[in-house]
Amino acid sequence: MVELTLILDGASEARGPRTSLERARTPNLDRLASAGTLMRLRTVPPGLPAGSETAIPALLGWRAPAPVDRGALEAAAIGLELERGWRAWRIDVIGADGRRPGAGAVGGAAEALSGPPPLPAAARGTGLRPWPEGAVPPRLLDSTTAMVAAPSAAAGAARLLGARVLEPAGATGGTDTDLLAKAEAAREAAAAGARRVFVHVGGPDEAAHEHDRAAKLAILERVDRELVPPLAELARSSGATLRVCPDHGCDPRSGEHDAAPVPCLLWRAGESPAGPSPRYPSSVPDPQRRLTERAVAALPVIDPEPLAEAVAA
Repeated sequence: MVELTLILDGASEARGPRTSLERARTPNLDRLASAGTLMRLRTVPPGLPAGSETAIPALLGWRAPAPVDRGALEAAAIGLELERGWRAWRIDVIGADGRRPGAGAVGGAAEALSGPPPLPAAARGTGLRPWPEGAVPPRLLDSTTAMVAAPSAAAGAARLLGARVLEPAGATGGTDTDLLAKAEAAREAAAAGARRVFVHVGGPDEAAHEHDRAAKLAILERVDRELVPPLAELARSSGATLRVCPDHGCDPRSGEHDAAPVPCLLWRAGESPAGPSPRYPSSVPDPQRRLTERAVAALPVIDPEPLAEAVAA
């Protein structure tokens, strides 16, 4: 059976009277939520920084034992081959307003620098912020796992873990990404024999870093119109399961990530609208069965399933 996972980067928010997931008009996701299972998922292990470099490996099945080496992910994302003894660093170029660049900004407001250690002193200059060294994801997967993404931390993490990475034309990592191309790439991956297919959408996180709630709502609603229906149809036609969740939160008011557990939807083709269940209290009114933080607030926190007991060793 194929397992499909749609990752909405930075889509959730830890607090607020109405979060972006609550404000967004998502009738297709709402229909899946009414028939599926809602969960509260911890994607960022305690003590680790909130970010895609931590959360996406967890969704893929690797629980990082320490902060993840973002430079290694950036190098892998762009296919940078390192010579023996060399390493890679991500260097953010910080603007006068102190803002960090978007997650898909390698080659723009962030650079992947490689060479023999240590990091050159010039890379620590004014307006530059190098990411620290850290844990590198080990090779635990193969081509039966596929990641559809723009060149980003998601692509880099998947490639280091050994998954097949598909970067469709038009996948930008931003709010202007080609969602239909990502849906087609997911179909191609499943047809080629992948048993687990992940589709990453970075736009919600990008918009939140820009403090642009309207843009975050717009990309969430585009995902609902353009990406959820073809993925749901792929699940129906192949007897697959479809999981939809953020990797972590990012609030457009602050532009910062948060490590709070995220709402997660699991839908199996052929399921009818769900009634009360131990995982979803019957006291929650049916209109609130949506992929939102409030809808799962009363549920127990669960961790993504690891690939193996020894993964974090």
